Amino acid sequence: MRVPLSWLREYVDLPAGETGRDVQAKLIDAGLEVETVEQLGADLTGPLAVGQVLTIEELEGFKKPIRFCTVDVGQANGTGEPQEIVCGARNFAVGDKVVVALPGAVLPGDFAIAARKTYGRNSHGMICSGDELGMGDDGTHGIIVLPPEIEVGIDAIELLELNDEVLDIAVTPDRGYCLSLRGVARETATAYGLPLRDPALLDVPAPNSYGYLVKVSDPTGCDRFTARTVTGLDPEAKSPIWLKRRLQKAGMRPISLAVDITNYVMLELGQPLHAYDRSRLDGAIGVRRAEQGEKFTTLDGVKRVLDAEDLVITDNSGPIGLAGVMGGADTEIADAVADPETGAVTGTTDVVIEAAHFDPITISRTARRHKLSSEASKRFERGVDPQAAAAAAQRTVDLLVLLAGGTAEAGVTELTAPVAPRTVAMRADHPDKVAGVAYGRETVVRRLQEVGCDVYGQDELVVTVPSWRPDLAEPNDLAEEVIRLEGYANLPSTLPQVPSGRGLTARQQLHRRVGRALSGAGYVEALNYPFIGEGVFDQLQLPAHDASRQVVTLVNPLSDEEPALRTTLLPGLLGTLRRNDSRGGHDLALFETGLVFRAGDRPGVAVRLGVDRRPTDEEIGTLNAALPAQPRYAAVVLAGAREQAGWWGKGRPSDWADAVEAARSLAREAGADLVIRQGQYGPWHPGRCAELIVTLDGVEQVIGHAGELHPRVVKALGLPARTSAMELDLDRLQRAGGEALQAPRISAFPVATQDVALIVDASVPAATVEAALRKGAGELLESLRLFDVFTGEQVGEGKKSLAYALRFRAADRTLTAEESTAARDAAVALATERTGAVLRGA
Repeated sequence: MRVPLSWLREYVDLPAGETGRDVQAKLIDAGLEVETVEQLGADLTGPLAVGQVLTIEELEGFKKPIRFCTVDVGQANGTGEPQEIVCGARNFAVGDKVVVALPGAVLPGDFAIAARKTYGRNSHGMICSGDELGMGDDGTHGIIVLPPEIEVGIDAIELLELNDEVLDIAVTPDRGYCLSLRGVARETATAYGLPLRDPALLDVPAPNSYGYLVKVSDPTGCDRFTARTVTGLDPEAKSPIWLKRRLQKAGMRPISLAVDITNYVMLELGQPLHAYDRSRLDGAIGVRRAEQGEKFTTLDGVKRVLDAEDLVITDNSGPIGLAGVMGGADTEIADAVADPETGAVTGTTDVVIEAAHFDPITISRTARRHKLSSEASKRFERGVDPQAAAAAAQRTVDLLVLLAGGTAEAGVTELTAPVAPRTVAMRADHPDKVAGVAYGRETVVRRLQEVGCDVYGQDELVVTVPSWRPDLAEPNDLAEEVIRLEGYANLPSTLPQVPSGRGLTARQQLHRRVGRALSGAGYVEALNYPFIGEGVFDQLQLPAHDASRQVVTLVNPLSDEEPALRTTLLPGLLGTLRRNDSRGGHDLALFETGLVFRAGDRPGVAVRLGVDRRPTDEEIGTLNAALPAQPRYAAVVLAGAREQAGWWGKGRPSDWADAVEAARSLAREAGADLVIRQGQYGPWHPGRCAELIVTLDGVEQVIGHAGELHPRVVKALGLPARTSAMELDLDRLQRAGGEALQAPRISAFPVATQDVALIVDASVPAATVEAALRKGAGELLESLRLFDVFTGEQVGEGKKSLAYALRFRAADRTLTAEESTAARDAAVALATERTGAVLRGA
């Protein structure tokens, strides 16, 4: 909502020296979001005068039409002589009053005006358009043509109100009353402690039986409808300068007098209005729900197919308006048109004014359904004061009579559905408890009265809410009003007392350690939306029966292309990798930790819980039972170089081993024993895929996979060649590691290293051999590392050699050679027994 300060001063007597910045600070303290204060005319200096065109000479021989004009600017130029000006515009004629920038003036954009020779003539100034003066669009995109009664030579800066300040307020959905000068003025008056001149306090005639006939068949959708008629309007009447300028400053384009007046009153009082050409109406005005598939053309020229939930304004011919959103083309106010033969001017002379109150939810759904957001719908869906309809209609009638010479008919139509005043019961000390500040009953009552409430009672208050505040429905709403008006800045700052023993959970701690570990390993965290399209499962080559294909579909997704919640982190991460690679970042290592959503059995329907009390354990249990399982996963993706080349060496590309090592690093953070075995699963290359296995409750479980992606997946997703990835279930990894990590005992005694090379069948997994060596080596084994895999004639066909480095250390003594050798032999013996391994060279 754009609020000109000059307009605001009409309703609140602000101190003379108060600037827009000062008002901004006051309104922000009162809880409004004043984003900017625009200084209109700050970069504009005169002389700028009103002139009258005396002569126009068309200059020939140029690529575009050029005119040489003489303009009378009175004494504004100091001589009284006509001003000679070259101009290319063509929307003015001899005798028109125009705005002239004289030499020495500076227009917006630091455009200095000086006498100069152009197109073979001397030009002493410029005839100005609205855009050149920073006034905004007036619909003509041409020279400003002023009304003929304007005096020649007067200051155009003052006439056009070019110097002003405009507050740009971001109105939140609960503050719909601030989408009007009336609402902002009320907040300003309260902030300054000044009286408000309410523009809605008008003498309104009582409704009678001879107004324009209106029939409301849906009082739920329309609980108030006021109709007034004005006849005998001058079709040639134009909007005065002050009216146009206020609309422009508020961000609206002047159109025609009748439309400009309805827009002006809407901005002033917050009540949207509509003016119908009475000659185009066919019988009584009606309000009803549309028939399914009914068609109707709105003012923007679009033919719309209506829904049965749409609320429409009708006459005997059918729909003539989309209630609260936009009027229809068939009853549009007609522009004045002069007959070329007789000169007679025709146009709209009789209008019917509609000021109604519509159901906010109905209007909001209609606007979204038709993708038709308007100034009217924006106000209705946030809440319009139903009591302001009659005053807004009267204000519109008064302005039409004043500016267009019309006559207000005596008939007044006002249909209202009976609505009781809204009351809220609240203890007088409730705001004190919410804020932790002792305001006292007097302060609470005074602040509530300032926002328009009627308050009764002592300790137990009964508060009658004003009609323009539909957002005040609960005691906490009233408490918020007291707190914001007393000032959020005045609330004491106190740190909460943290109960001991309630720090991060084990799950949260692991989540943080995982992030630090992967970041330290050179991975960059990428956060992606948790939505996917089911087509990505085919690109990942997942089997038809795979559990990842059982998705939870959203009723109202952000994108029709991604209507489901993710069951894997890989699509989002790989999409981020592809996007960065396409933009020149070819060496990539990304990670993400986040929830995935597993549908499993068909989830139930969640119940809607109230907010007036804490839900019971049974209600919480019912709610949780309806939700899908949401385990936390971790995933990494890699492409390009893992180590950069330089003077230190050639570097190396990332490969499947890096993805496997990422899984190992997560297992170390969780304190879990992770078994790595060759596996095969959808997205990964069948020969370069590792299964990630942990033991839970005595049973081995596959919790993820790591390795190089399948070439077909790489091609389908447009990824760099040999992209690698890892994904695992972080929750199951945590359970495998136990509740708390045990700090390692560091021995001060020296280590004894023994290397062994074992020959096994090529089909035997290295992880099986490693497990046997660990088991056989006993407690003295500190670490075990596979450092070489060899195949060839030396070890025989179908065989492979696995070389391990075993480190032995005791906590209380230096090991002897005999002890370390015995531990090594025991490890080799158990590996031989379990895997058929043979010591190489034996």
